[in-house]
Parts: sequence; structure tokens; C-alpha cells
Amino acid sequence: MKNRLKVLRAERDLTQAQLSELLHVSRQTINAIEKGKFDPSLPLAFKAARLFGLTIEDIFQDELED
Repeated sequence: MKNRLKVLRAERDLTQAQLSELLHVSRQTINAIEKGKFDPSLPLAFKAARLFGLTIEDIFQDELED
């Protein structure tokens, strides 16, 4: 799964640690999601979407759709 989490975080000048606190996950989880090593749970994807004011599809894309 591809995602725009790193770009969105950088646009808002958030560190991985700050984003992890806002989403109530570990910094390692944010790092793994950004690197595509971990797919977020649906509740976490919804939290991220609400935080950035976007839809889940705006942040996370299924690689099979390319």
C-alpha cells in the first residue's frame, strides 16, 4: 500500500514523534507506515484522515489500482 503520510506530515512541519502522539501510536509505527513496511489498521487510517482533513483514499492508495 502506498501512502502520502510522510508528505502530509512534512507539509505540516510535524515530526514523526509529534504525529505519533496525535494518532496515539508509537513513532516506530509512523516510520513503518511511511516506509510502506506496515499497513495501518482501519481505525488508524480513519484517525489519520480526520487529523489531516482528508479522506482515507487521499492518504492511502492500493498499489493494485496503479
